[in-house]
Amino acid sequence: MTTPAPLRGVRAAFVFLTRVPVGGFPYRPEDWAWAAAHAPFVGLVVGSVLGVLDLGLAGLGALPAAFLVLGAQLLLTGAFHEDGLADTCDALGGGYDAPRVHAILKDSRIGSFGGAALVFSIGVRATLLAELGARAPWALPIVGAAARAAPIWLIAALPYVTAEPDAKSRHVIRGGVAQAAVATGWLVLVLAVGVWTGHVGAARAIAMAGGLVVVACVTGWRYARRVGGITGDFLGATEQLGEVLCLAVLAWKT
Repeated sequence: MTTPAPLRGVRAAFVFLTRVPVGGFPYRPEDWAWAAAHAPFVGLVVGSVLGVLDLGLAGLGALPAAFLVLGAQLLLTGAFHEDGLADTCDALGGGYDAPRVHAILKDSRIGSFGGAALVFSIGVRATLLAELGARAPWALPIVGAAARAAPIWLIAALPYVTAEPDAKSRHVIRGGVAQAAVATGWLVLVLAVGVWTGHVGAARAIAMAGGLVVVACVTGWRYARRVGGITGDFLGATEQLGEVLCLAVLAWKT
């Protein structure tokens, strides 16, 4: 019996978004399309692993543990989203028109904009994790799931503008409203459990969800204005901004 695409998309999501060897090849185009729906679940699992690691490294101190946890995240995901952030910043910072933006996105070299963005992202996230201290282990799975919802909203809302021969994400990017709805369901579930268990206050959960909507709207507007839509790299950049925002909301002093 053939596994339905919405379920098989869970496994495909881990193949696409991580370096975890789950196998399962070959995947059908519809399996890849449904992978987008389960991106927040992948973030939840990866974040849970990182949370356990953070607990084990507590003896090193909050900041060293935070940097090592982020290093483990880079290994688990293959720096997937960080690569998108660096390419996006180089392209939007150095490209004066749409063709030049696409040319820079295809260039494997990293420029000053991309390098600065990586330093900012890793440094800010490590600092915020250190600020969370003993709360970091449970914050990591929540943030991992939440930050991966906004890119799926953009997939449903904007056209994919990378030329087909160059489009590594061409099947995943075909997700639409149904996939965005499932991704949103994962987000709501994770935040609801966080509130129910007392790990996240209701006000913070609402602030995280609202902040992610703002991130999606602002980045989506910018991408549409510059090149008329989204690319895989743009989605990675949006995820990174989502992580920073969610960590900041959780670390905010009240």
